[in-house]
Amino acid sequence: MAEQRKPDVVCIRAGVEIDAKQKIPYFVGISEATAGARGISLQRVVIPPGGAAVPHIHQGYETAIYVLSGHVETTYGPGLRKSVVSGPGEFVYIAPDVPHQARNMSATEPAVGIVARNDANEQERVIVYDPEADVKSETGG
Repeated sequence: MAEQRKPDVVCIRAGVEIDAKQKIPYFVGISEATAGARGISLQRVVIPPGGAAVPHIHQGYETAIYVLSGHVETTYGPGLRKSVVSGPGEFVYIAPDVPHQARNMSATEPAVGIVARNDANEQERVIVYDPEADVKSETGG
């Protein structure tokens, strides 16, 4: 029996909307499921007006984001105590295992970004993060 070859080039005409653990609209373009990727994923994310992702961690892999439109505040680190604001044309890097939460700063317009990760199955290692539990463990409470 001949070995089945995967295509050399795959074009995804429209992202596939998934039920992301982050609880914001994700449209997967490139992943293992859509293109046979082995070490990368690429998707479009839309944070609705006034919306926010669920606080989470990407266990063991990096995230790079390019902001297309809107302004996003990303809180991060233990207890989500640090923050950075990014806007159109800016890049954001999130190291592996860093707790974070993105929030759209506009109450009227969506924020849109392109997200790349070095994991072809990026939803499998998304872990919901409880910043309150992290703060309590630091204080012994």
